Amino acid sequence: MTTLWSFLLVLSGLIFFHELGHFTVARLLGIRVLKFSIGFGPRLWGIVRNGTDYCISAVPLGGFVKMLGEVPNEEVPHDERHLSFSHRPVYQRALVVAAGPFANFLLAEIIFFFILLLYGNPILQPEIGSVKPASPAAQAGLVKGDVFLSVNGKNVESWEDVSRLIKASKGREILLRVKRGRNVLAVRVKPELSTMKNIFGEEIKVPLIGVTASGRMRIERLTPFRAFVMSFERTWSLTRLTWEGFEKIVERVVPLSTLGGPIMIAQMAGQQAQQGLLNLFYFMALLSINLAILNLLPIPVLDGGHLFFFAVEAIKGSPLTMRQMQIAQQIGLFILGSLMLLVFYNDIARLLGLLPTVPKP
Repeated sequence: MTTLWSFLLVLSGLIFFHELGHFTVARLLGIRVLKFSIGFGPRLWGIVRNGTDYCISAVPLGGFVKMLGEVPNEEVPHDERHLSFSHRPVYQRALVVAAGPFANFLLAEIIFFFILLLYGNPILQPEIGSVKPASPAAQAGLVKGDVFLSVNGKNVESWEDVSRLIKASKGREILLRVKRGRNVLAVRVKPELSTMKNIFGEEIKVPLIGVTASGRMRIERLTPFRAFVMSFERTWSLTRLTWEGFEKIVERVVPLSTLGGPIMIAQMAGQQAQQGLLNLFYFMALLSINLAILNLLPIPVLDGGHLFFFAVEAIKGSPLTMRQMQIAQQIGLFILGSLMLLVFYNDIARLLGLLPTVPKP
């Protein structure tokens, strides 16, 4: 039950916010919205307000907003053309389409904002938990319990600061100031280049001194303004990381077997829900960023495909022909169909134990 309700909460929330983006911009531009549906298929329940049918449909794996004149060559009465999507300038149509992915980025930022504002920002303390024998740190005399104060004259407040500044040294000797009990010591250490794997499984050379964090945390309370700034930074950082992940899949650095569909999303949502609502909403924000980037890919049928068509129309001064649109749509459906088969195969293979279990987000 936890997996079911958490999956429905995450999926419905992401779809609702995505479609709300399309709906809001369309209404602001004066375009008539005929239907706002969460889910596909037969209409289960809904209400009609101001000519718009707000409804829930039978198949909960998606959603859509239907606008007047949205279908190419749709018959629109002459006196209603000012309300039609297809009769609007190309930039207005592009704004309506782009509003969906933008809404998913916005949702991630909103979630991060409230998490940071209500729970604060957890910071891993710059305290040594262990020192690797014969490492540069051990040879320099660093011991468990030492607290970093600065690296090369730059003050540090977190373990992340320490790690970033050591990596920035590129293996050159660094000057550390550490606190040991009531004493402050100055220690010179020359990091050694070690081979590690990054989050994509690539081997990289990283300068290390041979220490690990103690794991002690402190919670930094944030003002609303600071929470807003940090939520934007976190959304941008995860967006860049997610896009890099897409690139690594194309480059075959990350195997296609790591992709997952609805079953994997449900399993991961259930895992996060069992650890608490905070984890679930963080996962929801991460998934919202993934959905936004996926929708912006220039694949026909997706929002990115429509934006590509609008860009072509703006450049050549006229829309693509119906024949060209049909061919493009068929290519897009083939790509999406192939991707769906792949992710469903991966999901089922995981259930059967043929692939590694669900990765942690």
